[in-house]
Order: sequence, then C-alpha cells, then structure tokens
Amino acid sequence: MKKYLLGTFLCAFALISCKTDQKKEVDNASAKAEVENPQKAMPTFKHSLAQWSLHKPFQDGTMDPMEFPQIAKDLGFTGVEYVTQLYPSVAEVGTDYKERVMKLANDLNDKATAAGMDNVLIMVDHAGELADPDPKKLEEAIANHKIWMDAAKLMGAHSVRANLFGELDPVKWHALSVASLKELGAYGKEVGVNVIIENHGGWSSDGEKLVAVMKEVNMETVGVLPDFGNFCVKREGGERWGAPCVLEYDTYKGIEEMMPYAKGVSAKSYNFDENGNETKLDYQRLMQIVADSGFEGYVGTEYEGPLEDPKEGIALTKALVQKSIDNLK
Repeated sequence: MKKYLLGTFLCAFALISCKTDQKKEVDNASAKAEVENPQKAMPTFKHSLAQWSLHKPFQDGTMDPMEFPQIAKDLGFTGVEYVTQLYPSVAEVGTDYKERVMKLANDLNDKATAAGMDNVLIMVDHAGELADPDPKKLEEAIANHKIWMDAAKLMGAHSVRANLFGELDPVKWHALSVASLKELGAYGKEVGVNVIIENHGGWSSDGEKLVAVMKEVNMETVGVLPDFGNFCVKREGGERWGAPCVLEYDTYKGIEEMMPYAKGVSAKSYNFDENGNETKLDYQRLMQIVADSGFEGYVGTEYEGPLEDPKEGIALTKALVQKSIDNLK
C-alpha cells in the first residue's frame, strides 16, 4: 500500500513538474518573441491648420486673419500655424517692427486662448533672408527673426519657420545658412523656441543640401519643417515662384532625409480624385515615412489647390491625412 501511494505521489509530482516546465518554456518563448519582434507602438498625431490654406479669402478681405484661430476650430482643428505675410501690420519690416510684431502676437494669443486653440508655429516671411550675402542685410534678417522668436515664446508656439533664401552659390549658401542658424539656435535656447527651415524653394528644396546644413549646425533648437509639396529647386528664368520648375528633387527621398530633423510636418495638397486621394502625392507613403521616423505631434493641413471654396480642400486634406494615419502599418 505504501509503495502504491509513493508511486502515485511520484507520478503526480512528475506531471506537475512537467506542466510547470512546459509553462516556463511557453513564457520564455513569448518573452523571446516580444524581444525579437516587439509590438510597434503607433505614433500619436494631431491636426493643425496652416493659415496659407485660406490665403485667398484673407488677402481679398472676405475673411479676417485675426479670426483665424476660431475659423480653424470651426473646421475641426485643435492647433494653428500662422503666416506672417497675411497680417498687413507686420508684412514689411521698418519703424517700430518689434512693437508691431509683439502687439500682433498678444492679440492673436488672446484670440487663440478664447477659441481654446494651440498656437503651434509661426511661418515668417518678408523679415529678411537668412542666406543673404550682404553682411548688413544678413544681420538685420537675424535680428528680425529673433523678434518673431520672442513672439512665439509669448504665444506658446514651439517654433518659428524661417526661409533660407539669398545666396545662389550652393557652397556659399551652405556657409551663410549654417552661420545664421547657429546664432538663431543659440537664441532659441535662451527663449525656448525652435527655428525650423521648410523646403521652400531654392537650395532648401534640395533635401541632401538642407540636411547637410542641419548636420553642421547640430543644435536641438534648429530643425526642419518637411513640406510634402515644395521640392522645386530651380524655376525657369531663375524665378522664385510661379514659373515652371526645371529642377525638382524627389519628394519621397526628400521627406525621408528631412524627417530625423523634423519638428513639424506640412501636409501639402493640390487636387483630389473621386476617392479623395491626392492626384500628385502618395499620402499613404508619405505618412508612413513620417510615422517610421518616430515623429509625433501636429501634422499641418496646407491646402493649395484650385477649389473656389478652400474650406472644401481643407476638409479633403484633413480627411486624407486621417485616413493615412488610420492605415499606418
């Protein structure tokens, strides 16, 4: 009887030990699989509206640019991206420029607060060229951009978008751009605001050359604003805008090169097919590049097409951005 009981006990113990060992093997295999194939976390994106999407009604007087935060909210956005050239009081530099800029910043901040909107960034135009070969003009341009960085700080915007126009020779352009951005980046550390460069014509639309500038500057407060649509490097007759493009950089290559330095994304659009897809740009491919880079935060809708009512184009663009986000792999 004792032998029988001992035998039964040993069999039961062996069975339990076997099950325990099997469970450990399963747990170990699961843990190994998680290490070898970690589950990809989906990035978090939000929708901001680039003010240029409404530049026609703002410029023809049918909309008031001071009401932009409320307009953007009504269109379903939570963040706004301002364009300085749409505000006549600061469209040109000159006497009392800083006072005019800071007054506008105060007023717009009040409007954004009342509408419950995030001030995301300020796109600065007509404040001087940051690759200007004229030392005096370059100094003035840097000083003017510092004023806008002060405005961004007041408004709680994380960045000021600047342009690298000026010098045409690529080697000299590189050196001037690096020097300007290092000075602005140092100021950005003081005020807690980034200066970011958009691919916006000229050598800034050459992804490789723009990234070379970023690598040499190598500052946390200096980055880029990749735009899905601005990769024309040279236009016919040397024109900056409007003329046919004669040298275009590859969009997807450019976005992929720029994303490691991105502090924002500008989802440009022009035309749509019957399925709501952009006719020129593969949005799914572009947003996958954005997501794979690890970028998170606001993606700016920027419609620049021919629809009579730009609000229609804005809605189509925002929907396409969201559809692309929903289909990320």
